[in-house]
Amino acid sequence: MNKKHFETEAIRTQIERTEFLEHSAPLYLSSSFVFEDAEDMRASFAEEKERNLYSRFTNPNTTEFVDKICKMEGAEAGYAFATGMSAVFSTFAALLNSGDHIVSARSVFGSTHALFTKFLPKWNIETSYFKVDEVDSIEELIQPNTKILFAETPTNPAVDVLDLEFLGEVAKKHNLILIVDNCFATPYLQKPIDFGAHIVVHSATKLIDGQGRVLGGVAVGPADLIREIYLFSRNTGPALSPFNAWVLSKSLETLAVRVDRHCENALKVAEFLEAHDKVNFVKYPFLKSHPQYEIAKKQMKKGGSIVAFEVKGGVEAGRRFLNNIKMCSLSANLGDTRTIVTHPASTTHSKLSEEDRLQVGISDGLVRVSVGLENVEDVIADLEQALG
Repeated sequence: MNKKHFETEAIRTQIERTEFLEHSAPLYLSSSFVFEDAEDMRASFAEEKERNLYSRFTNPNTTEFVDKICKMEGAEAGYAFATGMSAVFSTFAALLNSGDHIVSARSVFGSTHALFTKFLPKWNIETSYFKVDEVDSIEELIQPNTKILFAETPTNPAVDVLDLEFLGEVAKKHNLILIVDNCFATPYLQKPIDFGAHIVVHSATKLIDGQGRVLGGVAVGPADLIREIYLFSRNTGPALSPFNAWVLSKSLETLAVRVDRHCENALKVAEFLEAHDKVNFVKYPFLKSHPQYEIAKKQMKKGGSIVAFEVKGGVEAGRRFLNNIKMCSLSANLGDTRTIVTHPASTTHSKLSEEDRLQVGISDGLVRVSVGLENVEDVIADLEQALG
C-alpha cells in the first residue's frame, strides 16, 4: 500500500493488538517484563531480539508514540523523554565529547540557553551564537572542533523564522549534525528533515499533547545517531512514563485538526493586533509584515499558534495589559486548548540578562500569546479590553 497521509498515520499507527483485540492501545503500566527462560533472557539483554525489557529502556506505549513521530517527521528512529528539556540535554550529552563546539542561533528557549552557557562548559563544550537575521555569519563561527549546528524555528518567544534549507546546506558543507527544535511548528506544519536536518527534537508537552495534561519530549533522526542517544538515556534514565506516552500517542490522533484551528485563530488574532493603535509591532510567520514571511511560506504549511507583539508604553503598559486579562490564562506554558498570555522578560526568559534578552528581541513590553481553540471572537474581545 502507498504511504498514508499524515492524519491517517497519526491514527492508524499502533502497536500489535493483544489477544483481547482492543481497538485502542491499552496502558502498559509495568516497570518490567518477564522472559520465557534463561536463553530468552540472555538473548534479550544481548539485543539479539527486539523485545521489551524494562520501561526505562522500552515500553509498548512509548514505542507506539515514537513510531508515530518518526512517521510524521520522516525519521528512521527515535527515543521518548520525560520532558522536552531532557530530550534537548540528552541529545547533546550523547553526541558531544569534551572539547567539542556548538554553533547555535542566539534565539533559543531560556533553559536551552542556560544549558549552553552554564552547564555544558563544565565539560569543556562551548557554544557560539549567531543572530537570526545574520545567518551569513554562521560559517565564520565554525571551528575545527564544531560538531553541531542548532536552531529553533519558529523561535521562542519572538517567533523568528530561520531558513532550514540554508542551515541544511551549511551543515552538509561542514559535516555538522543539524539539530532542529520543531516544537512551535510540530511535524504537521514543518518537516526539518526534508530540508537537511539530522535530528528533530520536540517538547511534546506543548502542541503534541495540546491540552496541558502531561510532560514529554522526543528526539528522532537517523538510526545511528539515535542509537547513541538511546544508549546514553538507557543508562541515565530520562525516559518517558508509559502513561504519558499513552496520552501523547492519543493526542497525536487529533494533532492535525487541532493545529489547523490554532493557526486559523492565531492569524486572526495577529491581524487584529497589527491594526491596534496601542501595539508597536506584531510578529506572526504568516503575516506579510513578518521579516521572514517568504521563508515561512516556503517551509511551513501554516503559521502556527504563537503570536508575539509589543505593547506601547514599555514594561508598565505590559504589566497593565497582563493584569487586565480576564478570560485568557496567564501561564508559562503554550500549545494548550486554552489561550495563554505570557510576559517572557519576567517569566520564561527572566534568567537572561537585559542585554541578552534585547539581542533576541525580547523587550520589556513583548508579550507572547499562545492562541487556543476557543471561539476567536472571544479571544480577541479579551485582548481588546485588556489593551484598553
